[in-house]
Amino acid sequence: MGRSRAPESRELASGGLMSGGLASDGPASRWLALTVLCAAMMMIILDGTIVTVALPEIQRDLGFSSSGLAWVVNAYLIAFGGLLLLAGRLGDLIGGKRVFLAGLAVFVAASLLCGFSVSQPMLIAARFAQGAGGALASAVGLGMIVRLFPEPPLRARALGIYSFTGAGGASIGLVLGGVLTQALSWHWIFFVNVPIGVVAIAAGGRLLAAERGMGLRAGADAAGAVVVTAGLMVAVYAVVETARYGWGSARTLGTGAAAVVLLAAFFLRQHLARTPLLPLRILRSRGIATANLVQALTVAAAFGFQVLIPQYMQRVLGYGAAGAGLGMLPAAVVIGALSAGLSARLIARFGLRVMLMAGLAPIVAGFALLILIPATGSAGTYPLHLLPTMLLTGGFGLAFPAMITLAMSGVPDSDAGVASGLVNTTQQVGAALGVAVLSTLAASRADHLLAAGRPAASALTGGYHLAFGAGAGLAAAALVLAAVALRPARPQATAEPQATAENPAAVRRAARCG
Repeated sequence: MGRSRAPESRELASGGLMSGGLASDGPASRWLALTVLCAAMMMIILDGTIVTVALPEIQRDLGFSSSGLAWVVNAYLIAFGGLLLLAGRLGDLIGGKRVFLAGLAVFVAASLLCGFSVSQPMLIAARFAQGAGGALASAVGLGMIVRLFPEPPLRARALGIYSFTGAGGASIGLVLGGVLTQALSWHWIFFVNVPIGVVAIAAGGRLLAAERGMGLRAGADAAGAVVVTAGLMVAVYAVVETARYGWGSARTLGTGAAAVVLLAAFFLRQHLARTPLLPLRILRSRGIATANLVQALTVAAAFGFQVLIPQYMQRVLGYGAAGAGLGMLPAAVVIGALSAGLSARLIARFGLRVMLMAGLAPIVAGFALLILIPATGSAGTYPLHLLPTMLLTGGFGLAFPAMITLAMSGVPDSDAGVASGLVNTTQQVGAALGVAVLSTLAASRADHLLAAGRPAASALTGGYHLAFGAGAGLAAAALVLAAVALRPARPQATAEPQATAENPAAVRRAARCG
């Protein structure tokens, strides 16, 4: 079942964990290492959202079309999501510390290029490089945390902190992006990463121990990484271009079919490869597979919300970038308070499945309210039409910790890196597809209403109504899936209890076995 405490302590002290380890022994060192990992993760996730409030300014400055503008977000998310599995495998082969620090270095350099961008191709290419660096740094992070904290109570606390930094980074990015864009320029939303990244590299070099890994001879399945990245990029391209060609056009159907073929080829490759990026045995676990699918649906709705709400506030209600960012602050506060202060205790008391559903239900309600947002602004528009949604979407603070814990529960140490990469991959793929689908729906509907003679503000609002309705549908699908597919198994009188979402004790035993 589990290892004895003494060998475990010696392994931690020597830095012998494949994707974890400390430069020095002791409880304080573990928490310092966690601080470095979470700080880097916050910076990387922050960069996925900090740009959203600045999108109208970037569009005006560089002349992006509405559909082309989505690639400023999607170039980052697709590179991130497409390379996570390869990055996680590299962590197993050459050591988590090396991959983590290399990723941060690439991320910092790409941030400089983004800040100095003067054209559309330059910015999109730099954002793709940022995503690649972010994938390298974050792919090994969750696996390192799981191994740093083998004790179930401490692991739950560490994962709660990790979830908080992720949600906090996404929310802070919205506020910080607006303030920097309005006070300085959109270029500074990228320059701000440089000092943070340099400090994280220096601290990580001191606090994280070097690991040997399995060696490159064990194989990294680069071909699988190329195929899955290509498949994801083609899929998002097919969705984004529907704003120009339509959903039923030959071009859309052709690129969509190409994406399906590429992704099918990836899964076939994983079935046949000697060292697959994604061992398919992981997906045989109902809890792990369902938690990742629920996460993809939820993140798709969340990122569509984070991209479109600031645009609505600026383009329809006339907010400045800073005002739009500050308008998102209540959501950030509620998410932070729930994920950091309450989620671990509530999960321990009520179980993972219950808290996942308790978080998803208000999210669905919040998105449904956005279908009623008006096409004109007044003093009461924000408190009446937007603030309730900001508070209800605080449910992400309960849903995300439960999803991450479910996705990592019962995973053995040998698969922790792969499971970590899968969690991060479903996050980024869901985010990219959510932004692409909801942004395209909004733009297509707005163009149709403009052609029909509707005023600009009314047409834009009509597009947002459709997109937010679709977002509500995604969140509702996640809620139904969690309710149906994560139902606890019937107890067996002669067998070990199943490690289900409703059985926290069994989850802890499964985690301990890992």
